[in-house]
Amino acid sequence: MDLPIGAEYRELLSSQAHIWNHIFNFINSMSLKCAVQLGIPDIIHNHGKPMSLPELVQALPINKAKAPCIYRLMRILIHSGFFTKQRKLENEQEDGYALTPASRPLLKGHPFSVTPLLLAMLDPIMTTPFNFLSEWFQNDHKTSFEMAHGRTLWDYAGHEPRLNTFFNDAMASDARLVTSMMIKECAGVFEGLNSLVDVGGGTGTVAKAIADAFPHMRCSVLELPHVVADLQGSDNLEFVAGDVFEAIPCADAVLLKWILHDWNDEECLKILKRCKEAIPCKGKGGKVIIIDMVLDNQKGDAESIETQLFFDILMMAIVTGKERNEKEWEKLFLDAGFSDYKITPIMGLRSIIEVYP
Repeated sequence: MDLPIGAEYRELLSSQAHIWNHIFNFINSMSLKCAVQLGIPDIIHNHGKPMSLPELVQALPINKAKAPCIYRLMRILIHSGFFTKQRKLENEQEDGYALTPASRPLLKGHPFSVTPLLLAMLDPIMTTPFNFLSEWFQNDHKTSFEMAHGRTLWDYAGHEPRLNTFFNDAMASDARLVTSMMIKECAGVFEGLNSLVDVGGGTGTVAKAIADAFPHMRCSVLELPHVVADLQGSDNLEFVAGDVFEAIPCADAVLLKWILHDWNDEECLKILKRCKEAIPCKGKGGKVIIIDMVLDNQKGDAESIETQLFFDILMMAIVTGKERNEKEWEKLFLDAGFSDYKITPIMGLRSIIEVYP
């Protein structure tokens, strides 16, 4: 028989469960990381049909004494929406594991795989700084990343090949999706442009795709020397070693994909002023193309808003940046000397922002 529980205790128990879920929320991401490192999404995909637990265990590169734990790992990943249980065949009683839409971008062969980003963000280099957040609030350090590692993210990447590699791989994996969408859905953004410089464009994933899609356009990638040291250009693509705070090569347009959210307002103003110097003046067709988040741009979508807020805290902990709402973006543009802008919220969590001199 169920015993009645007073309202005070019901509220307390509900609060306790809410707190517990946030305390242990890291288990979701670490369980997903484990599944990816074990190759579970690809193993199930390559099986070609729902895969039973014994079949999955047999295919996994694990100590078979740990086999009973695979069921427990899959159970939480099913709850998180990354896998599902399906009937293997109509005449079979046994259910098998299958992928969901959320797990398909984790496949190695997926053209827009998010696995590099997952592995980069969940690497101890990137997660350790969060243990220093409360202390960071009480001292003069610029970031908790600097507290954890004794140097900035950019300096660390310049001296640590592993961080440099997984960071560039993560950015390239994201760039493939963004560029494909821009070229197919927003080709008008590039109308009338004969040249473009991709600032902080990593290994050139975005610039290469734009150069291929618009052969008449001369494209450049401006990056730090250690990023572009061994990269080769093509007929209409070149790599330029430099510092965005010093100078940007002249072009009809400057592209800033996921750049400005890395920097505080003072640093962003310096970058935007360099951009304005690099493009033609008002009336001559120049512009800055920004791909970044606009907070509160997606009304009523609680999950998207939460993701944007996660990124804002990530920027606070790892670099000196922040995510911004439209009013904050507008102030930056006007303070940097630009006259107008247009926001197109077509990139999911992010938007395309065209800024005009």
